[in-house]
Amino acid sequence: MYEYRRGAARAPEFVSGSWLNTAQPVTLAQLWGQVMLVDIWDYSCGECLRTLPYVRQWERRYQARGLQVISVHTPRFAFGREQTQVELAAAELDLTYPVLLDNDFQMWMAYKNRMWPTKYLIDRHGYLRYRYEGYGDYAALEAALQGLLREADPDVELPPVIEPAEAADRPGRSTPRPTPPLYAGLQGRALGNPEGYAGVAPIVYSLPTRRVDGAFYLAGAWQSSEQYLAYQGQTEGTVQIPYEGEAVYAVLTPHVDVVERMLHPRLVQVEVWQDEQPLGTQRQGTDLTADGRLLVDRPRLYHLIRNPGFERHEVTLRIKTRGFGFYTFSFSSGG
Repeated sequence: MYEYRRGAARAPEFVSGSWLNTAQPVTLAQLWGQVMLVDIWDYSCGECLRTLPYVRQWERRYQARGLQVISVHTPRFAFGREQTQVELAAAELDLTYPVLLDNDFQMWMAYKNRMWPTKYLIDRHGYLRYRYEGYGDYAALEAALQGLLREADPDVELPPVIEPAEAADRPGRSTPRPTPPLYAGLQGRALGNPEGYAGVAPIVYSLPTRRVDGAFYLAGAWQSSEQYLAYQGQTEGTVQIPYEGEAVYAVLTPHVDVVERMLHPRLVQVEVWQDEQPLGTQRQGTDLTADGRLLVDRPRLYHLIRNPGFERHEVTLRIKTRGFGFYTFSFSSGG
C-alpha cells in the first residue's frame, strides 16, 4: 500500500462510458464530502475475484458512515468489453455499487494504473490518499479506509477490522510459490510444443515426450491469436500442463467468436484429468459437476482442480468442440 501526500494528486474525473447499477453516470462532484474506494478490476482475473468479498463487506459496513465504492472494470481480454458478460458477472458476484465499463482503458491511464486489481482510497476533499495493488493484507487497507472516515467525521463509530476469511489472506503467511500464470496467445508465448505458434492457418500439434513447468502443450489442430488458442479440429484436442500448486484455474470460452456465441449459445463439455486419471470428487474444482464434467457456458474464469495441499501434477483438458478457446491457466497455493 502506498500513501499519497495530501494535495499532491487530485483524483481524476470519471470518464464518459457505460455504467451498471446506477441510473446516471457518477461524477466526483456528486461524491464531494464522501470517502471513496475505487476498485480497478476485471471479472476474469482470479486475484480480483479474491478481493471482492472484502470490498462487498466494506461497502455494506461503511456506506452509512460516508463511504462510496466505485468499481472500474478494465478488461484484460476482448470478451471483457462485452457489456452482457460484465452484467452477468456483476450479478453473480452480487455487486450492488456503481460499475464503470472502462473498455478503452481511459481510467486505467488516468490513474497511471499498473496491474489488476488495484484499489485507490480518495478522501472527502477528492485527494488520492492510498493505492493498494494486488491482494492480501486486507486489514491494512481497511485501517486506512477507517482513518479517512475518521478524518471526515471524528465522532464516527467504526467496527473492528474484518478478520481474513482464509488463512492464505493473513499477512506474513509463508506459502510455497506455485507455477506462474500461463497466457495462451502470442502475447504470452507459453506454448511448449516445438511447432510453435500458428500463422493464418491452424497447426496440428503432437504432444512432446518431455514436458516441463512453465509451459503448456497441445495435441490436435489449434489456431493461435494474440490472446487465445482456439481448437479447430474434427476429433479431439488436448491441452496438458505440468504444474506445482494446490488449485488450478483457467479462463475459457465456448467459442472465441462473439457473434457465434450470441447466435448459437451452447455448453461445451471439457474433460479434466490429472496425472492421466479422472479427478476424484475430493479434487474437483467448484466449476466441475458431481460426475467430473466441466461445462463451459461463457467466457470467464473456471476453477478446475482443488488438491488437498501444495503438490506437483500434470493436468489434462480434452475438447471436441470447434471454436472452443482458452486464454490463461493460473495456479495458487490455496484452493
